[in-house]
Amino acid sequence: MNRIFKYTVHNNVLPCTVSEFLKQKGFSRQIIIQLKKTHQGILVNNQWAYVRTPLKANDTITIQLLEEAPSENIVPVPLPLDIVYEDEDILLVNKSANMPVHPSINNYDNTLANGIAYYYKMQEKPFVFRCINRLDRDTTGLLIIAKNALSASILSNQMKKREIHRTYLAVVSGFPKKNADTITAPIARKENSAIERCIDFQKGEPAITHYQMISSKEDYSLLKLSLETGRTHQIRVHMKYIGNPLLGDYLYNPDFSRIQRVALHSYCLSFVHPITGETMNFSAKLPEDMATLF
Repeated sequence: MNRIFKYTVHNNVLPCTVSEFLKQKGFSRQIIIQLKKTHQGILVNNQWAYVRTPLKANDTITIQLLEEAPSENIVPVPLPLDIVYEDEDILLVNKSANMPVHPSINNYDNTLANGIAYYYKMQEKPFVFRCINRLDRDTTGLLIIAKNALSASILSNQMKKREIHRTYLAVVSGFPKKNADTITAPIARKENSAIERCIDFQKGEPAITHYQMISSKEDYSLLKLSLETGRTHQIRVHMKYIGNPLLGDYLYNPDFSRIQRVALHSYCLSFVHPITGETMNFSAKLPEDMATLF
């Protein structure tokens, strides 16, 4: 996906070189190296420039991020996509259940990546798949896809700094003892398992989950949850830990009497746009299989 960026140099960033200026804008070392190899990748006042070129006030910098080849090993496949938002730099999708995010063994052509590759192939645009947040196969809801290397670099850095705020909805067994609470319990890989996680106060990594009960019915509850950390299976493990495992959770509560998949939905994402700096807020309504429970 090709993208052109233009910047005007102001006094408050001087003195600096082209490289220093680009790093301030979020360009990673890898991107800058690629720009050096790109014909007219870096222009200052419409003239080719070295990354060590010193800048002056009111200089105009033009950057060309060029991608001519799509992601390898991602076969374009016409799959249904629920696109929530799209601009030149990001794509927000509402992922359905039973859809892996990335291709893997036995999931070669049925993933979100396959569907998005097809979406851009029909537009004759090369596309490199860069998913910023991750969801398990059966978890529904919002995902951020970066459409170029710069937006991916900035958003990935936001994830590391926990600046992308994620809110989930989950249906759990029973009723939590408190209507709202914070769970602080470290999570580790379960011994002799490549997938399963567990609470481990000696070896686990810190994990913090906030929850609030929204509704309840019969012997289950709808909770809104937000994460301070992003451990694998964090919500699922934490809710089992307090005695309220998610319905339909094949690993931690394999009861499929009410729903055929884990009852977890990525409901809301809030973050700063990687290029414009605008605050972005998105939400996706509860999917039908969870909504019908209430």
